[in-house]
Amino acid sequence: MSTLVNDLKSKWEALKAENPHVRIRNAAVELGVSEAELLITSIGEGVTVLKPEFQNILTDVEQLGKVMALTRNDECVNERKGTYLNGDFSSPHAQLFVGEDIDLRIFLSAWKFAFGVVEGDRKSLQFFGKDGLALHKIYLTKDSNAEAFDAIVEKFKAEDQNVEFTFEAVAPKPAEKPDSEIDAEGFKKSWTELKDTHDFFMMTRKFGVSRTQALRLAPEGYATKIDNAKVVNVLEDASEKSLPIMVFVGNRGLIQIHTGEVKKVLWHQQWFNVMDPDFNLHLDVTKIAEAWIVKKPTEDGEVTAIEVFNKEGDFIVQFFGKRKPGIPELQEWKDLVASLEN
Repeated sequence: MSTLVNDLKSKWEALKAENPHVRIRNAAVELGVSEAELLITSIGEGVTVLKPEFQNILTDVEQLGKVMALTRNDECVNERKGTYLNGDFSSPHAQLFVGEDIDLRIFLSAWKFAFGVVEGDRKSLQFFGKDGLALHKIYLTKDSNAEAFDAIVEKFKAEDQNVEFTFEAVAPKPAEKPDSEIDAEGFKKSWTELKDTHDFFMMTRKFGVSRTQALRLAPEGYATKIDNAKVVNVLEDASEKSLPIMVFVGNRGLIQIHTGEVKKVLWHQQWFNVMDPDFNLHLDVTKIAEAWIVKKPTEDGEVTAIEVFNKEGDFIVQFFGKRKPGIPELQEWKDLVASLEN
């Protein structure tokens, strides 16, 4: 172990002694390093470096049975229990798991490091980007196959556990163009002619607009800014009405989707939470910079989303009514969204 790693290990141990309940992500921020850099201080002590064979590792994850998938950004955490089923790695752009419980859109091009982690009785597979940012974690539950976990870690264990890790900064987002440089009329026309919600991203690329800029330049009636506090109303109302919704949370490496009802909702400090047996959501409402109602035409009728952004204009979370291709949007969801506009 290098002197730098040893030094960081000592600092982390001192921080844990001072604050035994500190989470690794918060500790990394406090110590000015990435989460992966903290994790590697424990290689050989519960942390195993895995070969970066992400597709093969994920394909084997089904053997674990029921696990907890965790995907987060700085403002929101999505934790969903279920089994990884129907993995599809055929596309070079986005890979998929499409199950009733575990529903993921994966961007493996952003993944660089993988670890098997054992912390007391908690076992997990953890995946990171080139800057050491945690992209996705898979935790075993009481219903998981622990022997399968041990077999996966052994199968993909890197030969060199003392490898020198190199972390790289992620390129910043391109600066937003001035509105005056955008073909606003062409953009509005293209929006009104959408046939599928998945085409929206490519449309923003074509016209060179950022996501929040797109909402500012939207055709009349297609994007409405709402009070940030009303984001909580979405979850409260869905809970009260037993309305099945879709909750999208992601980062540059993955989007994790929960589809279903949300039952138990509660506050803890600045965090608004869903605390259901198989689905937990944690949303730091103080980090919400903008919230919008966004409408997109499709072949199945209009689709409505609540889109929530941080101050950098990055997605925090998106909400939809439960739907599938070929099925129109739920009227109850339309009514819920309409209540937010008042």
